[in-house]
Formats: sequence, structure tokens, C-alpha cells
Amino acid sequence: MTDQTDTMDRPEDDTEDDYALRNRVVASAIQAAEDGDRARLVQVFEPLHPADIADLLEQVNAEDRTQILRLAGDYIDGEILSEIDEDIRDSVVETLSPAVLAEAVRELESDDVVDILEDLDQLQQEAVLDALDVVDRIAVEQALAYPEFSAGRLMQREVVISPEHWSVGDAIDHMRAHTDLPEQFYHIVLVDPRHRPTAYVTLGRLMSSRREVALKDITEESFRTFDVTEDEGDVAYAINQYHLITAPVVDEDGRLVGVILIDDAMAVLDEEHEEDVLRLGGVGDESLSNSTFEIVKRRFPWLGINLATAILASIVISIFEDVLQAVVALAVLMPIVASMGGNAGTQSMTVAVRALATRDLTGSNALRVVRREAAAGFLNGVIFAVVMGIVGVIWFGSPAIGFVIAVAMVVNLLVAGLSGVLVPLALDKFGVDPALAAGTFVTTVTDVVGFFAFLGLASVVLL
Repeated sequence: MTDQTDTMDRPEDDTEDDYALRNRVVASAIQAAEDGDRARLVQVFEPLHPADIADLLEQVNAEDRTQILRLAGDYIDGEILSEIDEDIRDSVVETLSPAVLAEAVRELESDDVVDILEDLDQLQQEAVLDALDVVDRIAVEQALAYPEFSAGRLMQREVVISPEHWSVGDAIDHMRAHTDLPEQFYHIVLVDPRHRPTAYVTLGRLMSSRREVALKDITEESFRTFDVTEDEGDVAYAINQYHLITAPVVDEDGRLVGVILIDDAMAVLDEEHEEDVLRLGGVGDESLSNSTFEIVKRRFPWLGINLATAILASIVISIFEDVLQAVVALAVLMPIVASMGGNAGTQSMTVAVRALATRDLTGSNALRVVRREAAAGFLNGVIFAVVMGIVGVIWFGSPAIGFVIAVAMVVNLLVAGLSGVLVPLALDKFGVDPALAAGTFVTTVTDVVGFFAFLGLASVVLL
């Protein structure tokens, strides 16, 4: 089919991101929905990937989204539904008719159905479950019985298995005789008589081997299994760390119950990285689809904590009110001390939080990292101390002021380097997410120490 929509919607001088939805595509979908022109809406959707259609639904407002969904009807399939952000997925499910919803979920693998269901309320879950065949419903309900964020929730139940004694020919004949194979799979998992996985064979090795070759002779060394209750983040880390493509999941008796594929594992890592970035900014799991009230509710607590810490820094400043009144130049230089310390602390903290998330920063190398950041902070402090010392002398004509700002710069950047690592380590030790809380505490430490060092030294030297 000719890509008429793309041709029509692409301006001659198109400098937009090739992977971002063009404004005209979104506008065309909204206009088609307002006009009730389903053929036009389908024409807009036709060249788009399901993920792009999901993005479009996330970017429009709630009223336009409802109009588009009702007009699109059965065009909204399982792939699109599984790509939609969880923050608006429940409203999407409510908008779709039971028949459309039933047809959409029937197309999905069990792990995608679980991903959709776990964010819905009880009534919505029942509506989706009622649309499934009995066997699929049982499989999904069993997956939902596992703890949230566990391997059992992430895995798909559809697995291609083989007895240990089979040959390549046996496996090929088996797959050709069955039409209900998973849509995506990369290994055949070998199991013993108790249904315990013992090894796996890649499809590449399978297809390149002679029929009489035993499967157990072409297994992969990378084989390892994961417990069904294991944290999905740990499983995703292991899959990435050890370059796995398939991760068999076993129950408490060691029996095979499902597999986690690399694409699902990478999605988990991507979500965790996104959460870390958002939490570093104090906004939690906020997204563009959240309402104003939800945004206020999520940001308010950390803004309140930030206010409290800012008041603490102000109290430190008030202690040295006399020296500020006597030497007005100090008030001019104070923001420089705070800004340099805050930025240096944020740099160290960002590296530390990321290293904790990827498990690169551990108890075995923590001391070395702390020493490195302290040394870097000290050396940067010395360099900028020279710069600010000269600026202080030239700007205010006072070597004493230059000396005060120089020493304060060294102290604050040294403390910033130390706190940027020690604060995330301490929070992680006490089970608090460093990405969520470290920023506020690091900024408080650098502000309080910076102001105290600067104003305290000034009161000794200048008064």
C-alpha cells in the first residue's frame, strides 16, 4: 500500500525527529475523529507502528482520545493496547467495547495480558479475563498470583520444550506439526521427566545441525534458570549482564513454568532507568499523560522537603547576619559558593546513583570511589579557588575577601564530592531509593557546609 499519509503529512523541509510523531499526523487523527471519518482515521493509522499509535493516543487530550478510540473500534488491537502507557491504559480499556477488548487480548502472549491486567481495577480485570479462553485465563490468573514485579509476572507461559533424549529431527518434526507455537521464541528448552529444565538449544544451532544429532550435544553454555519469585529487576540485570536471550523460569520444585525473553527484560531495565532519571528530579513516576492534580500531588512532598532544607540553610546564614551587614560583598559572592557546591554534588551523586542502579558500586569498591570523588572535588576546588581568589581581589580590591572565597570553594567542592557518594550509599544501606531522596540531602549538605565555611571564615578574617 502506498504511504499516502506520510507523503501528505511530511512537509518539504522536514527537520523533525524521524522517530517522533509529526504534528500533522496527530492533527489528522483528531480531525478524522471529530468528522466521524473512520476511513480517514484508518488511513492515518495504516503506516504507523503500534507503538506510534500508542504514542498518539497518549499525546492527545482525554476527549480527543475517547473520540479516536470509539471511531477506531476493532482497529485497536492487542499490540497497540500493550504499548499504551499504564497511566492511561485503564481509561482506554473503559472506552473500548467488550467485543473489541476481547479480540485485542486474545492476540497477546500471556505476559502481555498480565502486563495490561496488573494496572487495572478488579472490574476491568474481570472484563479482560472473561474475553480469554479457559486455558489462557488460567495461565494469566496463575501469573497474577505471583508477587508484583517478580519473574512470574514478567514471564510468558508459552514455551517450546523438548525431552532430553530428542534429536534435531524430532524437534523439527514436533514444531512443524504444531500451529500453536509462541509468536516469538529463540530457544528450545530441554526438560527431564520431572519437567525440570536442564539446557536449551538455539534455533540457529538447531537448523544448522543434521537431523540425527542429539539435542543435548548442541546445547548452550549460557543456560541458567531463575526462580519464579525473583525480582524482575534482578532477572533483567542478569539477562543483560550475561548476554542471555531466553531465561527459563522455574517454580519452588524446579519445574519449568515459563520463560522471560530479552525484549521484556530490556523493557524492565528501560523502565528502571527512566524511574531513576525522574526520581533524581523529584517527580517519581510522573508522565505527560498525568492530570494537573496528579502532578501536584506527586511533586508537593518533595517540594515541601526542599523548602524545609532551604529554611535550614537560611538559618545558617542568619547566624552570620552581623558579618553580612558589615561586609556587603559577601552577599554578592554567596550564590557562587552555593551554586558551585550544588552542581559539584549533583555530578558526583548522579554517577553514584547510576552505579548503584547498575550494581557497579558495591561494598567492595565503595571506599575507592569515595576517595576518587573526594580527590576530584578537592582538585576542582583548588582550581576554582585560584580563579575566585583572583576575581575577589580584582572585583572588590580586597585580598582578604579573595582568600575567604578561595578557601570556601575548596571546602565546599570537597564536601560536595564526598556527599555526592556517601549520601546515596547511606540511603541505599537503609533501603531508601537513592534516586528519589539523594538530591535533596546532597543539596542541603553543600548549602549548609558552603555557607557555614564561607561566612564562618569571613567572620574570623574580615571582622
